[in-house]
Amino acid sequence: MVIRELAPNDSLEALTELLHRAYKQLADMGLRYLATHQDVATTQRRISRGTCFVAEIDGRIVGTITFNPPGIAKGSPYIEKAGVGHLQQMGVEPGLQRQGIAKALMTHAENYARLNGVAEISIDTAETATHLISWYERIGYEFKEHIQWDVTNYRSVVMGKKL
Repeated sequence: MVIRELAPNDSLEALTELLHRAYKQLADMGLRYLATHQDVATTQRRISRGTCFVAEIDGRIVGTITFNPPGIAKGSPYIEKAGVGHLQQMGVEPGLQRQGIAKALMTHAENYARLNGVAEISIDTAETATHLISWYERIGYEFKEHIQWDVTNYRSVVMGKKL
């Protein structure tokens, strides 16, 4: 597996479809994450504010994560705190989940943030997605606050980690 920055010739349509597939289990739980239904223009807008990384196996993109530097993400006091970067749109091809790809993407994005002077990193998820919250806790994230985003139908848990 190779983790690299999204290239200009990578298909945003394919990336958007990957996000839809990766978030389908959450959609089936009744959770309306933006990545469950966003269009290509929304994918473009979201990745344009930061750095999008992809995991690639045999030339096929199988996972993604987007890092936003401090000062970009808005809507949460913790996320807006000076020195806090934000991770979003993390997803892995359903048939390849639970094989370490998400962990590798997270580690890559965290290392990138650290190398770029970021002191802390944040992520958020639905408070009822307890399997994701537990996983984030296992890799060092701690609860910071709750937030209700305008584009979701659930209350989010905002988590953070010192780098």
